[in-house]
Amino acid sequence: MLAHLPILQVIVPLMAAPLCLLIVRPRLVWLFTLIVSGLAFLISVLLLQQVMASGTIIYGLGGWDAPWGIEYRIDQLNALLLLIISAISTIVLLAAHTSIRQEISEDRQTFFYVLYLLSLAGMLGIVATGDAFNVFVFLEISSLSAYALIALGKDRRALWASYQYLIMGTIGATFILIGIGLMYQMTGTLNMDDLSRRLPEVANTRTVFTAFAFVIVGVCLKLALFPLHLWLPNAYAYAPSIVTAFFAATATKVAIYLLIRFTFSVFGLSFSFTALPLQILFLILGLAGIFVASTIAIYQTNIKHLFAYSSIAQIGYMIVGFSISTTTGLMATLLHVFNHALMKGALFLALGAVMYRIGSVQLNQFQGLGRQMPFTMAAIVIGGLSLIGVPLTVGFVSKWYLILAAIENGWWPVAVLILLGSLLAVVYVWRLVEAAYFKSPLAANETVKEAPLSFLIPIWILVIANLYFGIDTRLSVEVAQAASQGLFGGLSGVGVNQ
Repeated sequence: MLAHLPILQVIVPLMAAPLCLLIVRPRLVWLFTLIVSGLAFLISVLLLQQVMASGTIIYGLGGWDAPWGIEYRIDQLNALLLLIISAISTIVLLAAHTSIRQEISEDRQTFFYVLYLLSLAGMLGIVATGDAFNVFVFLEISSLSAYALIALGKDRRALWASYQYLIMGTIGATFILIGIGLMYQMTGTLNMDDLSRRLPEVANTRTVFTAFAFVIVGVCLKLALFPLHLWLPNAYAYAPSIVTAFFAATATKVAIYLLIRFTFSVFGLSFSFTALPLQILFLILGLAGIFVASTIAIYQTNIKHLFAYSSIAQIGYMIVGFSISTTTGLMATLLHVFNHALMKGALFLALGAVMYRIGSVQLNQFQGLGRQMPFTMAAIVIGGLSLIGVPLTVGFVSKWYLILAAIENGWWPVAVLILLGSLLAVVYVWRLVEAAYFKSPLAANETVKEAPLSFLIPIWILVIANLYFGIDTRLSVEVAQAASQGLFGGLSGVGVNQ
């Protein structure tokens, strides 16, 4: 059984999705989905242990060896992503039954869980597969279910948000498919490991340059890199709360993984960062995303919108680390992928609890909630401190390594800009704290009670993780460092500028 873990990671949620239709009662469907997600999490833990102990796992499907057959290839990078996706999915599902009971009509709840498992399977498949065309297939499985999940929001604007995401997501997926097709035309293979060996022979052709451009732009659309982020704010704001919490913590992280995988493993570091001015381009876009999105977040009155723009800014930090193109810079990006999943999972789940109690996430409705919902608001405050990067939180750890990478590379102005960007987060987090703790409750909210335990337990699991991994960094730093060094060929400190 242990030998088949790579395929079980994907096939368990994929096969479980249609089985949900056979279960009649919504509570039983929720319990079944939770068990399936828990199994996926257990498999990801076992895979990470195997990879850290014995190196890359290669699993050929159907007995066909690559490049003729499809293979799943699990190394430190995707083992970390599999853990993040399955862990967040399982924790978020703990609150799902309570949350969607209010936000989704009973006759649609079974379909919600079908779509949720399909989206989970799609994301796990994108990360696990070693085949470029399979990446597109799983991307479509994940994306199509995501569009439908967002459309289930009870606000009619959820339909527009879903349509907007559908249009931009389809353009992104089409670009990726065109890029993959061009690579296949030049090499005759779709296996990513095989591509990495054949592409250098034709690297100086216009077709490969075009393929690279299509893949990068398509992936950047999916990860909501500024200024290709227009689909994200409304998708997060109007989707059901559970969907927002799940996607905010996982979907953009999968796109970051694809960016790293294609640039480092498929096209290669020297081509990606020297044949094209990718380093300076991503540095500029990353820093612009940090400052523009953080500034827009300050003026938001819908708190989901606020934290959605915050996510665009945090993606900017990841891209800055990626653009530094050293092992420390990439390590900072991978750390922030892990840490940001914990932050945004906690924050959007807490917003789901507020939505459950007062039916709104408008800033003026948060007045006095610090006294009425003390545990929920405390979770939001700690999540906000983590976003800022306060010591003893996970946000501090990844920003510390990001600044260290910039200084090691001699980019002192970039280190200063990273610190200034964090100060903008202080402003928008403070607006929420001020409303919750320094203003009197609204008359309509005087009877509001604390969120039920079904919300508080998963929220505080993530909040405690924000604090624990901010203090004990051994697991996250060790895995991120191993993944980063593996992508750079195991040579610590190597980068395109050195």
